[in-house]
Amino acid sequence: MRLWSVHPRYLDRQGLTACWREALLAQAVLAGRTTGYQRHPQLERFRAARDPSGAVGAYLAAVADEAAARGYRFDRARIDAPPAVPPDDAVRDPRIPVTDGQLGHEWAHLRAKLAVRSPDLAARWADVTEPDPHPSFVVVPGPVASWERVTDRSAAASAPPPRRRRAAG
Repeated sequence: MRLWSVHPRYLDRQGLTACWREALLAQAVLAGRTTGYQRHPQLERFRAARDPSGAVGAYLAAVADEAAARGYRFDRARIDAPPAVPPDDAVRDPRIPVTDGQLGHEWAHLRAKLAVRSPDLAARWADVTEPDPHPSFVVVPGPVASWERVTDRSAAASAPPPRRRRAAG
């Protein structure tokens, strides 16, 4: 499960649809409709939100907005709790904190994926060094998230993921 912290505009078609599906899975987990992925570390930040269901609903809505901007139709009826911020809550930012280290790590990871699967899009974003976060997140200073699977945190940001080969046969 990859719930991207970067803005959905940077995702290619495959990444955007996978993000939608995985966020729907996260929603099902948080709502108690599935027994799988209960301990998935990426859900920690949604569980920590004041309204976890609303937080994942806002995340999904932003992904659906990006899909609509590209001419895709993601079924918004599948969002359990569409985002709503009461007017009297303007003082408290409802966005979830994401560290600049985590955002940078994800940006390097996404750029490596785009280089392989969507080179034109990788070239489009080549000059971006500080990507915008997903609208559900606000950037704060800090390292890569503790839940991120990274063995060498300094090399992880620059190394592309290994390609798998199919066995002949």
